[in-house]
Amino acid sequence: MSYNLALLPADEKQKIELDKQASYAVWQVKNALAERSTFTQQAQALNNEDERAHFVNCIEKYSKIMGL
Repeated sequence: MSYNLALLPADEKQKIELDKQASYAVWQVKNALAERSTFTQQAQALNNEDERAHFVNCIEKYSKIMGL
């Protein structure tokens, strides 16, 4: 089954993008390419409270998966 992500509403596209950013941030910390403070900095840069909460949830999810 395939999905065309371009057809999603803008808010859903943003959630996917935040998920990707969270995954990459956790990967960077795990591989000693960035500090844990990166998570806080990226979350604070988000203007929307819902987006910030989604980003933090994704950080927690990927931290558990990657064993941080």
